[in-house]
Amino acid sequence: MTKIRREVRARFPRLTMSLVMTVIFGVIGHVVWQTREITPLKDITIPGIEGGLVTLIWIVALAFTAIFLIRALSDALVLIDILTDIFIKRLGITEEKSPKRAARDLIYIIVVILIATALSPIVGTIEGNMGAWLSTAIIYIGLGIIIILIYDMGRIFYGIIESRAESLADRLSKIAEQEEDG
Repeated sequence: MTKIRREVRARFPRLTMSLVMTVIFGVIGHVVWQTREITPLKDITIPGIEGGLVTLIWIVALAFTAIFLIRALSDALVLIDILTDIFIKRLGITEEKSPKRAARDLIYIIVVILIATALSPIVGTIEGNMGAWLSTAIIYIGLGIIIILIYDMGRIFYGIIESRAESLADRLSKIAEQEEDG
């Protein structure tokens, strides 16, 4: 069995289970948070936690959701790398690292958008101006990272197009020289 096949066979079931667990804990967290006012657990308080037991359950569910989502993302990135290699080979592109890195940059852009979108409202609930400041900081940090990744993708694509254009120019000049000599 090849290395790629073993990697896919190991990672795909783990990715599937991580996604299923992410959805399960996400639903549990959502249900707990939405029913926090009507549940009988609302009266149980825990010193140091303002919302009591319901808030603690929600935080634990959110933590498990994050853990399984991070695990799913790490498996997904490896599988995306494998699919990118296959796709690049099918396109006939000989540069291995540049298009692969551009595809990774695109995946990282999507991940940054998802993380900033998820964290911004959660951090915004912190009391006082600190929540608003942190939420704004998360958005601007995410925007800066996205701009850097887009720049890197543009630089990669420019290099690929430039090398293709130079090779096409070389071929055309050889054809023109052959026409003059022949």
